[in-house]
Amino acid sequence: MVVMEGNGGAGKITIGVCVMEKKVFSSPMEQILERLRAFGEFEIIIFGDKVILDDPIEIWPNCDCLIAFYSSGFPLQKVQAYAALRRPFLVNELEPQYLLHDRRKVYEHLEKYGIPVPSYALVNREYPYQELDYFIEQEDFVEVHGKRFLKPFVEKPVNGDDHRIMIYYPSSAGGGMKELFRKVGNRSSEFHPDVRRVRREGSYIYEEFMPTGGTDVKVYTVGPGYAHAEARKSPVVDGVVMRNPDGKEVRYPVLLTPTEKQMARDVCNAFRQMVCGFDLLRCDGRSYVCDVNGWSFVKNSYKYYDDAACILRKIFLDAKAPHLSSTIPPTLPWKSEPVQPTEGLTRQGSGIIGTFGQSEELRCVIVVIRHGDRTPKQKVKLKVTEEKLLNLMLKYNGGKPRVETKLKSAVQLQDLLDATRQLVPPTRSGRESDSDADDIEHIEKLRQVKAVLEEGGHFSGIYRKVQLKPLKWIKVPKRNGDGEEERPVEALMILKYGGVLTHAGRKQAEELGRFFRNNIYPGEGTGLLRLHSTYRHDLKIYSSDEGRVQMSAAAFAKGLLDLEGQLTPILVSLVSKDSSMLDGLEDASTEMDEAKARLHEIIISSAKAKNTGGPVEFPWMVDGAGLPANASQLLPKMVKLTKEVTSQVKLLAEGEDERLALTSTFSKYDQAKALGKTTIDVARIAAGLPCGSESFLLMFARWRKLERDLYNERKDRFDITQIPDVYDSCKYDLLHNAHLDLKGLEELFKVAQILADGVIPNEYGINPKQKLKIGSKIARRLLGKILIDLRNTREEAISVAEPKFIEDEAQFLPTKEAEHQQKIQVRNEDGRRSSSTSEKSLDQEDEDDRETKYRLDPKYANVRTPERHVRTRLYFTSESHIHSLMNVLRYCNLDESLQGEESLVCQSALDRLHRTRELDYMSNIVLRMFENTEVPLEDEKRFRIEMTFSRGADLSPLEDKTSENSLLQEHTLPIMGPERLQEVGSCLTMDKFEKMVRPFAMPPEDFPPAAPPQALGYFSKGAGGVLERLVSLWPFHKSANAANGK
Repeated sequence: MVVMEGNGGAGKITIGVCVMEKKVFSSPMEQILERLRAFGEFEIIIFGDKVILDDPIEIWPNCDCLIAFYSSGFPLQKVQAYAALRRPFLVNELEPQYLLHDRRKVYEHLEKYGIPVPSYALVNREYPYQELDYFIEQEDFVEVHGKRFLKPFVEKPVNGDDHRIMIYYPSSAGGGMKELFRKVGNRSSEFHPDVRRVRREGSYIYEEFMPTGGTDVKVYTVGPGYAHAEARKSPVVDGVVMRNPDGKEVRYPVLLTPTEKQMARDVCNAFRQMVCGFDLLRCDGRSYVCDVNGWSFVKNSYKYYDDAACILRKIFLDAKAPHLSSTIPPTLPWKSEPVQPTEGLTRQGSGIIGTFGQSEELRCVIVVIRHGDRTPKQKVKLKVTEEKLLNLMLKYNGGKPRVETKLKSAVQLQDLLDATRQLVPPTRSGRESDSDADDIEHIEKLRQVKAVLEEGGHFSGIYRKVQLKPLKWIKVPKRNGDGEEERPVEALMILKYGGVLTHAGRKQAEELGRFFRNNIYPGEGTGLLRLHSTYRHDLKIYSSDEGRVQMSAAAFAKGLLDLEGQLTPILVSLVSKDSSMLDGLEDASTEMDEAKARLHEIIISSAKAKNTGGPVEFPWMVDGAGLPANASQLLPKMVKLTKEVTSQVKLLAEGEDERLALTSTFSKYDQAKALGKTTIDVARIAAGLPCGSESFLLMFARWRKLERDLYNERKDRFDITQIPDVYDSCKYDLLHNAHLDLKGLEELFKVAQILADGVIPNEYGINPKQKLKIGSKIARRLLGKILIDLRNTREEAISVAEPKFIEDEAQFLPTKEAEHQQKIQVRNEDGRRSSSTSEKSLDQEDEDDRETKYRLDPKYANVRTPERHVRTRLYFTSESHIHSLMNVLRYCNLDESLQGEESLVCQSALDRLHRTRELDYMSNIVLRMFENTEVPLEDEKRFRIEMTFSRGADLSPLEDKTSENSLLQEHTLPIMGPERLQEVGSCLTMDKFEKMVRPFAMPPEDFPPAAPPQALGYFSKGAGGVLERLVSLWPFHKSANAANGK
């Protein structure tokens, strides 16, 4: 049935709306058609489903202009015949709409017009499960026509109407697959941890995963001269749709760059669709189109409805009545709509952020965090001469007899497991007592290797890795008889395992993230989520290469941003690895060896600590500060108690085969499936098995190694470097394996704790000056990065505060000439800021250009304070970097170049740090920069730094035993709250902080240039690169041209 809207009358332009009724009566379409009718220049004819589907085109209404676009059930071919018959002006041309149903044709068309798309390849099948010789799938990649896509990669059906898109994750991040789909309720994706193989029932596009920092951008054009962009939380993060109280998905308008505006114009022209929506991915400072949707309107934006109606009016008038003026009237003929209420988020922690204070505003939060609770780190070393193992080494090192091999992938570790199973007897024969002791030990170590490789159900590179290093070679005749070649006959096998984040570690990290959300940002817990959801929170998360650190970062992000679901998608979407900044002790290995040697000398000789020149009242100034006076007497006691515990675990291990036969249900433990769990495995505990994935055999191997390494009876020598490992194992077993009731473990823990509290801090320097030297070498890159963070924050804040003319950032697309002028203006503006506020290197400026900038558009955003902007940088690392950073902060004034300067850390805090037993799991150092907006820009007190630290989960399992609400039942220790490093009321200016830290930090010009984009998502950080890999999440300030740093 045809519906006619408007007052009729001669001279009016008729607009036919040939669209399925479901689309016609959607809110955006009704809003825009109502505005068009209000101009009084148009007669709008709605065809209706019956006319479109049942009536012949010859009796369809005649019209001057036609709005027609495909949706489910729409007879596109029939409408084409109507258009050919009546020849109306088409807003969106019909023939190109066929392209939108085939993703292959969409990408081909985009490439034809020079529009950037992600790197991709096509797999075309003529029938389901067709085997293709050009398609190869391995554990962590697929290869199409020789083009390799490393996980994480994306798999899209070629059918544009099939919205089941898959993302496959690498085994080194835990593996699994995330399925994206059309929103169902509050979900838009689902994670499947067990799915690792790709689909084969159809044809697919494979493309590189673009790490966008958890943000998608939707662009809506109305003609080639206008584009509106909105950002939303990407479904790849946790799949939970953020909705407002009206049930609408929460999106916020963001500004497009000049390049993106040109891309919008090109998409509009290439597909000949005036009104068109497409998806934009921002990665490494570049933008890519990954989908074109055809006719799309923005939802819930009255400003957009006004713009769209005005532009469509001009399009219609220019096409059918060019003699009439298309100038927009000064007063629009509608304005009866109520003012839109400010949106709030319905999820916990949402709401409008409160004021930051009368004159101070939080500008930057920098946090360096140690990982959460982990299993003890383990290492097995054995010399191997077995041909199966030597052949395996040659297989994976290219057949080079003198080159070591690293085995980490699932295929490699499975090969090693198969070989080991053939070499190890299934059970102990009973005749081993007749064998040589060395042979027995060798078989036991191979059995240990086999047990490590078998745990977990499947392999993941986060947890285990093996090195095979050739030791001896012989000359053998070549197989073809032509001369001789070398062949290895002995190799050193080193298996590293353990150090896995426990369920308690995941819980700790998530809880700490939640604490930060509720306490670190102004607004009583609502502030951070409001800032973040409105793209005024610029967040980047960095992690070292260790699996426990990566997973701690992902769990923390889950709590900080109130996310849901498994950790693997969060890790890949939000966490950037940077091993060069957050891993490794190589730069300070010599100094640390010297410190350990001196430490050994002090302990073994019972030498009294010697004064190094500091005042006597400062106990932290002496060599070996914190070591117990009776350390030499405690060592033999530690050895004795370690033997007692080891002997008990040995008995448990000997009976393990029988126990597992009775409790086979609990013998398998899937570490990957446990990635998201924050609770204990009650069934394993009830069955009397060790917590987590450890077997009694591996538990015994762990204690036996400690017993052997701690004291060498033949040489009568103690190895003090084993003290932290003994303490580590004691604490772990008291917390996670208390149900095993090991006698003497509590007493051993007390002894080990006294010694470890003295040994661990002194391993990073025997006195403050050595601590400063070692700390500055280990944390040099991290310190340089922190200074860059603070400088860039200050630059942005100054650029916002400086009075200057800001060109209206209207979403109407400028001409090419205007864009050229805008680029020149941006360059001049950035250059002026750089020269006036910091000595920024050219490499650093280039990296700023590479960063993706999400800037809230204040004209369309329904936000009270669009200029509020907070930068957050989170650095997850290990104990060494926490100690190193803290040592630089508290002892930097001891450097010769800073003689006479006061420490950054106040006297009371220095004393408190000296008495701090350890910087335990989830310990952290927090730097917050505040801007006092009432102080002149040139005043050094305009920006101040606040420093706090937390000791982490620094609570003895024995202390917590008696508490009423003991967390020991959950195997979890609480995290200590933050403590001040400065006196209350003191003011540490940004200038002072920079002056004190700069001598120990890597200067900006020494940072390597940014690496080019690579295919492997969050793994694409080059080994030497420390500058950002992931895009910026939600930064904003008033000027769209301001440089956004790290």
